Amino acid sequence: MIPILGSANNAVEIFRLCAWCLCQRVHSVFDVPEGKNTDISLMNRSTFFKGVAAGVIGLPVALRVFMGDEAVAQQDHSSVDGRRFEWKMVTTWPPTLPILADGCKMLAELVRKMSNGRLDITVYGGGELVPALESFDTVRQGGAQMGSGVAYYWSGKVPAAQYFGGIPLGFNAQEMNAWLISGGGLELWRELYAQYNLRPFIGGNTGGQMGGWFNKEINTLSDLRGLKMRMPGIGGRVLQRLGGSPVLKPAGELYTSLERGLIDALEWIGPFHDYEMGFHEIAKYYYYPGWHEPGSCFEFTVNLDAWNELPTDLQTILETATHLVNLYTLCEFEARNAETLATIKSLGTVELRAYPEEVLDAARIAAKEVAEELADSDPFARRVYDSILAFRARSEAWGDVGLQASQTLG
Repeated sequence: MIPILGSANNAVEIFRLCAWCLCQRVHSVFDVPEGKNTDISLMNRSTFFKGVAAGVIGLPVALRVFMGDEAVAQQDHSSVDGRRFEWKMVTTWPPTLPILADGCKMLAELVRKMSNGRLDITVYGGGELVPALESFDTVRQGGAQMGSGVAYYWSGKVPAAQYFGGIPLGFNAQEMNAWLISGGGLELWRELYAQYNLRPFIGGNTGGQMGGWFNKEINTLSDLRGLKMRMPGIGGRVLQRLGGSPVLKPAGELYTSLERGLIDALEWIGPFHDYEMGFHEIAKYYYYPGWHEPGSCFEFTVNLDAWNELPTDLQTILETATHLVNLYTLCEFEARNAETLATIKSLGTVELRAYPEEVLDAARIAAKEVAEELADSDPFARRVYDSILAFRARSEAWGDVGLQASQTLG
């Protein structure tokens, strides 16, 4: 069952969870001009955080901290707007896919409760309303108000979008969230998608992935030659550079494609989803690590015209709900993957294998080449990739110092 917070205090409870992800905003607003009498001028950072965590500081005051008095004035004014909005969300996920389809339904339920039914979102799985890989165009053209997928699915239309889904041997989940929320990534993403009449939101993260399912051993780099493998985005281009043949297929087509020999191998996410989708029934070798996607980011997209039509309070509710789904998705994958890996090992029919160092070394070189080539091919892609490189340099320096203990203790 999806954990939905108690309806009586949904907005405050959601805000408490999301406040920590947005703490950088707090640090910039406590420098109140002298003589200005505001709620936030009477407290310091420590008092604010303690008040939010305890529930003493309510949503109106908290919103002033994050959004500013002018924005909250708009919020207060728009709260009397009694209009109701009925939206459709089209997704790339099968309608019953755990975690991902669940997260979309969770968002719809949270928004419905927090808005007291003023924003009602009906979720459609891939193929229920439109084909899975047509959701991007459907939303931007107004056929639905909202979508859910992964940015690298649209690489043929928006080359720079691939960076926001994740790049091979790139950001892990923690680094991706940090870059998007606090490092300028989300601003770039929104600038890019505005050209397509869309507003993107962070829609979750897989965390670390597995390397894929095979029916033949991968002992040397030559074993990848001619291999037809489901692998999207920049990872697919790296596979092609290594001699493989990447194929883009949505989740609902993967089992039958491998079973019928339409592809030779596939990668999806990790043990939990892979087991639920039955890949252990049709493949013998399960390789790791998932070099192609170390921390892939999902997305929610909203038609920009539909977004602008919403009152400010409904915009705030919707964005807040996306932050909770982002947190929920990563936590669920981490917990369920750990449980399910043990189950797969116990089957006795699947061999867990590490990719040879020769393959990983070649993938590392090819990944850098492909990412650079993509950046050189498109001015906006260059801006995004340069932002990633700059943030990665800073985060790696911090990781070497601050995260070392957590990785070595125990």
